[in-house]
Amino acid sequence: MEILKLSEIAQACGGSYSKETQINAVCIDTRKITPGCLFICIKGERFDAHQFAEEALLKGAAAVMISEDIPINGAYIKVENTAKAILDLSAYYRSRFQLHLIGLTGSVGKTTTKEFTYLVLNAKYNTIKTLGNLNNEIGLPQMLFQIDRNTQAAVIEMGMNHFGEISRLASAAKPTAAIITNIGVSHIENLGSREGILKAKLEILNGLCENAPLILNGDNDLLSQVKSEKHKVYFYGIECKADFKAVNITEENGFTDFTVRYFGNEQKIRIPVIGIHNVYNALAAFAAGYVFDVDAADAAEALSAYVPEGMRQKSVIKNGITVIEDCYNASPDSMKAALQTLVSTKGNKKIAVFSDMLELGSYSKAAHFSVGEMCAEYGVDYLLCVGTDAKYIIDGAKSKNLKTAYLYNSKEALTDKLAELAETGDAVVFKASRGMHLEDVIFEIYKRWES
Repeated sequence: MEILKLSEIAQACGGSYSKETQINAVCIDTRKITPGCLFICIKGERFDAHQFAEEALLKGAAAVMISEDIPINGAYIKVENTAKAILDLSAYYRSRFQLHLIGLTGSVGKTTTKEFTYLVLNAKYNTIKTLGNLNNEIGLPQMLFQIDRNTQAAVIEMGMNHFGEISRLASAAKPTAAIITNIGVSHIENLGSREGILKAKLEILNGLCENAPLILNGDNDLLSQVKSEKHKVYFYGIECKADFKAVNITEENGFTDFTVRYFGNEQKIRIPVIGIHNVYNALAAFAAGYVFDVDAADAAEALSAYVPEGMRQKSVIKNGITVIEDCYNASPDSMKAALQTLVSTKGNKKIAVFSDMLELGSYSKAAHFSVGEMCAEYGVDYLLCVGTDAKYIIDGAKSKNLKTAYLYNSKEALTDKLAELAETGDAVVFKASRGMHLEDVIFEIYKRWES
């Protein structure tokens, strides 16, 4: 982060300050205090960082930002709302720099698309990307503060639960291009319908720079209808008549090969993951490289270097069994993608191990039921479930005559059944929302297979 004066910070946030000083970083966690930083006292529903203001100064913070009248033995800025102020400050800080900035959102696929896009842009530019889940109104500012005079490009992920959030995030980040991966049903309980989700995602236009390109999944029924008079719209896809179209798709040995056709050109691409959804993610990244003048061959080489993160559809071989670990998040759309990956994976038996999808509200029963129907339609050999709403997955599967669908009342019981079923040459996919901790089953089954 470049150095800022306390006076300009106060002006950017609409606050007052005690005395002039300089800060070289912004921090919201006393465990991560660095000398010369500004410690912002965020007040949430369950915590209030104002109680740590003095500790922050003692640890070396140059100043603190507060919204309450508390005794401060040092430099401070007083604002009305610190959570709003950090977003305002990040918007001011971002405005000081000229760089390529991709704003990225969508119902599913954001993080993988972010990683692909980072690799492509980093092939030509010194690029930063959103780390972890820093994609909300507290996290995104922390990423913008990582920009400095050496930063040439940034890939900034934007998440949301309610209307207005993407608008505020985009207004701070000021993207010079935007990607929307798809419109599914994630957070539908807060937004009412898929049309509501589309409206919320399109709030990214509120911060998108004038004439900046908008990159959309043309195979998504709702995104394919989007038009804009202020922005050049690029579509990518497999089925549609896209600007960036993937053809000749093959999957083998954990790799996916395809050719992207674009504006009379072709480029062969190989990515070290399987699943048609990953072809879409790579297409979006390739399109981003195109609009920012990254050489096509360099983009393809960059995409080939992708390494899956953590529990995000990581494919491994254990005990001669192909295991697809995908326990980071879940929605009907990503469950479908997991099933597509499972059935395209070589294996004698195809076993789906599923648990609950969270944050679906009143839509939950129908959503879980539909996942069960998909399991039957895709022809999985066994469906093993654990969880509360997972019973509806079983109901959906049985409604389509999948007789090998089983619900368990504990992870231990499910693990026992999986240990009995899975044999060398089989393929297993694990999929659930992060809060279900389905990785507990993965760790336990690995122990058994390795013993």
